[in-house]
Amino acid sequence: MACEKIVILPGNGCANVDVKSCNWYPWVQNQLKQTIGLEVLLENMPDPDVGRESLWIPFMKDKLHCDEKTLLIGHSTGAVAAMRYAENNKVFGIVLVAPCVTDGGDETERLSGYFSRPWEWEKIISNAELRIAFGSSNDPLLSWSEIEEVMDKLKTDSYKYTDRGHFSGDSTFKEIVDALTVALKK
Repeated sequence: MACEKIVILPGNGCANVDVKSCNWYPWVQNQLKQTIGLEVLLENMPDPDVGRESLWIPFMKDKLHCDEKTLLIGHSTGAVAAMRYAENNKVFGIVLVAPCVTDGGDETERLSGYFSRPWEWEKIISNAELRIAFGSSNDPLLSWSEIEEVMDKLKTDSYKYTDRGHFSGDSTFKEIVDALTVALKK
């Protein structure tokens, strides 16, 4: 089955995804539209400061119409949402940027609801044929062991860095565009 649509899921705190202060999202959206020629959705998410699973997952299903022809690109909380979504929904693939598996003791992350139960790794693998992950060992918000756990458990094509932090504050992200240009042309 071919990919027909890409959806970018931002991290917490990005209330207006169209502004450059919200990371690389608009740039990647524009680049992917130009290089791959697919529809690339980037929408403001409900509850952008906490990112509650109870609001994000229905929004992804009912408003963004994520389905088996959709590639999800998730950053931080968006990566966690993509993983939880793929536990129960077939998608073309998931691209995870700075993913994690616990709330890391952070109250806001705990309130999101994503970390209240075990991860269903095999379901994610069976529901997402394409799996790519980006992580950096100097991420100030996540432990490297959690990022590696996601990469290992999901058997992702992994891009590991030592100097990218949380992949925040950058207005571009050429590596993700390059990786998807190759992966989607296979």
